[in-house]
Amino acid sequence: MPGPVEALEAFEARAAYAAHGAELYRFALRQLGDDGAAQDVVQEVFLRAWRAADSYDPQLAGLRTWLFAIARNVVVDEARRFAVRPWQRALDGDAGHDVPVDVGLDETLVDAWVVEEALGRLGTDHRVAIVQTHLLGRPHGEVAAELGIPVGTLRSRVFYGLKALRLALEEMGVEP
Repeated sequence: MPGPVEALEAFEARAAYAAHGAELYRFALRQLGDDGAAQDVVQEVFLRAWRAADSYDPQLAGLRTWLFAIARNVVVDEARRFAVRPWQRALDGDAGHDVPVDVGLDETLVDAWVVEEALGRLGTDHRVAIVQTHLLGRPHGEVAAELGIPVGTLRSRVFYGLKALRLALEEMGVEP
């Protein structure tokens, strides 16, 4: 008989699946175009989440964002698996469904959520420097003048901000 800790973990897993399972399935199905593969992706997402539960920090990212970051990685893994072994789809009974993996709007949306979460973990100076120069594409000189700082200072903030952003993404479980 499971103890109280195991019962609580099982309840939380069921609640997470109930809250996000269907949405993760739809995401995987749109990306892979294969019902069975989408089901496998959702199962793998929750398996990886369960295995890495100790690394989840709600201060770094919301549960939904964390699960979608895992799902993105699993979908990429699944797409690579099918690309390397196209004959495996025929064995799985999906020979007639050669739907190419489209890394489209869904993945772009998930990436935007993840980057937004990670940017929120940066200091204001670094976040402003990255958003203005990289995301909005503004010239360094223009942004530096607007902020009232030397261009070299802005470049330094961008450099160290990107390093911190990379670290925040790694802490959230995002693979390059």
